[in-house]
Amino acid sequence: MKHQKLITTPDISKRMSKIKSKHNKVEILLAKALWHKGYRYRLNYKKLPGSPDIAITKYYIAIFVDGEFWHGKDFEKHKLKIKNNKDYWIEKIQENIERDISNDNQLKEQGWIPIHFWSKEILRDVEHCVSIIDDFVDLQKMNM
Repeated sequence: MKHQKLITTPDISKRMSKIKSKHNKVEILLAKALWHKGYRYRLNYKKLPGSPDIAITKYYIAIFVDGEFWHGKDFEKHKLKIKNNKDYWIEKIQENIERDISNDNQLKEQGWIPIHFWSKEILRDVEHCVSIIDDFVDLQKMNM
């Protein structure tokens, strides 16, 4: 029987500190794919609610690359599986979900289209994600 290493709070803190919130591999992958299609954008655009990871200002499209854990993908199912510091993480992720909804509503009020992609969705098929953005750009062009 293998001996499992006990994961301590300092170990978890060290691991969490390595997670990048901006310019991570997935965001860069999507941004480069959009750049190669000719889209010009702002990264982490602080002038908008939620500081979208990618903002195509010409077409008022705000794109968010959401980590599955942090933004609560299938949260009702997955929150039951959280083992360490359960109360803290459930509250934290619930706040993130509520903030995302609030930011989306503010963006819509300002005439922007918020689009969210899960990180794994982009990794699995970045071209499909770009085609979704293309569709919204076409929609915005028709409304201009």
